Amino acid sequence: MAAAHRMRREEEFLKKRDYFRRNAFWIIEEMVELSPQHPSVLVDEVLHGIFFLGDIFTPPYSPKDIVSDDDMLNTLKGRYPRPFQLYSSQVPKRSPISCVLDMIVLLIGREKEDQIVKKLRQLIVKLKQNEATDLISSTICVSQPNNTRNSPRYYGVSMSTSGRNPGRIMIAASCLSNWEHYVAGAVMTYYPNNKKKGYFDGTIKLPKQVRCQAFSLSREEEMPPCRSCGNLFGLTTSDTKEWPYGNCAEPECVSNLLRNEKEVREQARPKSPTCTDANREKAKESVLKELTNILRMVQFSWDKTFYAPQV
Repeated sequence: MAAAHRMRREEEFLKKRDYFRRNAFWIIEEMVELSPQHPSVLVDEVLHGIFFLGDIFTPPYSPKDIVSDDDMLNTLKGRYPRPFQLYSSQVPKRSPISCVLDMIVLLIGREKEDQIVKKLRQLIVKLKQNEATDLISSTICVSQPNNTRNSPRYYGVSMSTSGRNPGRIMIAASCLSNWEHYVAGAVMTYYPNNKKKGYFDGTIKLPKQVRCQAFSLSREEEMPPCRSCGNLFGLTTSDTKEWPYGNCAEPECVSNLLRNEKEVREQARPKSPTCTDANREKAKESVLKELTNILRMVQFSWDKTFYAPQV
């Protein structure tokens, strides 16, 4: 009985591993096909991010495990040498589906919201085959400075990681190297324990005229903000569920909004008296310490650098 149970567990483990490899390959294949030119900065970035996540997987995947086609592997190495050289020493600034979203927005045009959501949803539904969870974002968020028809649209997706440590790593990396200053401060207020820091409150409140709407990527429906996003950005919600702060699609989306809309950014600035430069630096140091500890836990030899994609 025990032997049969162990065998079933091993089969499930192997199946889960195969889902990571399958989805990693499908994402790379999709990005290569979508890219209007090669080499591409976004393909470079997605390769590094996927190889990094494969490296910290248990047990790890090498790039050759993920791209098992030798011809494709050699072509990618020739066009994009840096991800192959640096995936085991540098940390990505964001998770893979964020790169896919940027590519889709670039190709379709940011004003075509329905087409962008539909295109990304098609990929996510494919990746979720057989109830896979690896490298999948569950939601996309769209924000606008106001609700008028021609108001610019900005997008973001939830973290495309599965498991506790990869998610915590990518949220910390986004805070330290990628998200807009105010958004990073809001998330650092609660990271890593989902408890608000007593000495620092960098949360913000988006103006009432701002649209910030999330959608499911597996079902055709709107998603209300969770309690975490309500706490971070002042979004109205009756939801009581607190997901890990920074995991949702809203932080990336709001980050892109604030980077481009100066008036909205000024109206949303943090107002707590504890939001000082000194307290923010203390919070930032705590996030860096947590990131360093997790990377050590997953036996990743970090050179203290975040990967900067380039071609």
